[in-house]
Amino acid sequence: MIGDEATLSRLMASAQDGDKAAYNVLLSEAGLWLERYYRRRVPPSQLDDLVQDVLLAIHAKRATYDPTRPFLPWLAAIARYRWVDHLRKVYKHESKEIEDDDAIEDSDEEVTLARVSLERLFGYLNEKQATAIELVKIEGLSIREASQRTGQSESLVKVNIHRGLKKLATLVEKAE
Repeated sequence: MIGDEATLSRLMASAQDGDKAAYNVLLSEAGLWLERYYRRRVPPSQLDDLVQDVLLAIHAKRATYDPTRPFLPWLAAIARYRWVDHLRKVYKHESKEIEDDDAIEDSDEEVTLARVSLERLFGYLNEKQATAIELVKIEGLSIREASQRTGQSESLVKVNIHRGLKKLATLVEKAE
């Protein structure tokens, strides 16, 4: 192996000057270094793809290398960034699989039970409070729309929502 810092720096400088043989040797040595770097960081099945990804990045970024600076830190920085990108991609993919596999099917029974419980709680409120909460918080109407539909002023709709929610919170706390 000729992958020492000085040799790799010379090979990269020669490759930047157009020496194809130096570039081939550099990529081979960088590939070996990357395999060692990733061996403990990724599963064996992902190793080759990640090494190839970094070698492509080296090819794309080769003009940014400064021949007066060491080569290995430049290579290590690219390798680290590609590794982090790889981890993001893997974890994003795995989380999507978990979401898809473990998704709970929507149940009409749960919705019905929730609605019955809500109706039971609304029974403790006066009609104007229950209606204001229903229109704004459940149906999603604006305060103005709820005001127009109920004939209450906008401020009265807000007051009814506030007082109704406060009363419901008290009821729920007592039930616990």
